[in-house]
Amino acid sequence: MSSVKEESKQYMTVKDLQKVLDSCNLQLHQVDEVWPNIYVGNVHVAQNRSALQKLGITHVLNAAHSKRGSIGDQRFYGNDIVYCGIPADDSTYFDIDVYFKPAADFIHKALKSPDGKVLVHCIMGLSRSSTLVLAYLMIHRHLPLRRALKNLVEKRAIYPNRNFLALLLDLDLQLKRKERACDIL
Repeated sequence: MSSVKEESKQYMTVKDLQKVLDSCNLQLHQVDEVWPNIYVGNVHVAQNRSALQKLGITHVLNAAHSKRGSIGDQRFYGNDIVYCGIPADDSTYFDIDVYFKPAADFIHKALKSPDGKVLVHCIMGLSRSSTLVLAYLMIHRHLPLRRALKNLVEKRAIYPNRNFLALLLDLDLQLKRKERACDIL
């Protein structure tokens, strides 16, 4: 019992994460580069082929696929852009964590492709898209959640909902446990 208490003291809460988010003083833009060759944006930039071409986007991850105002598919982007759609709801009940690994793998593969640049978007570019980018940074770049979050809020105004923050905290805990288990072996 005491080891569980000790372990929980080491980890953040949703409230701690919201304080980091509240520290952001940036204005919300249509699109921002949040990590080298990773852009987070809204549906308007995602549906603007000339803007995507100017940015050099090669891959689009739509975190609001098939939602009102964000219907995208490979036909829309043609042969120039690889498309992936995730039908996520920005709600306190949606289990976006089932998409953490597939989204992170899509972003990772996009960045490994020649001249790869990926746009991750939802409707406003605040919650779903930023949550999936945070998961990528944690899974493939091995950043702890707090550091990943701080990196993003320095580049873009984001605000994942409380549910998504809790799911990211769970991922952070899983990754730390996995890392510790590997260190023991």
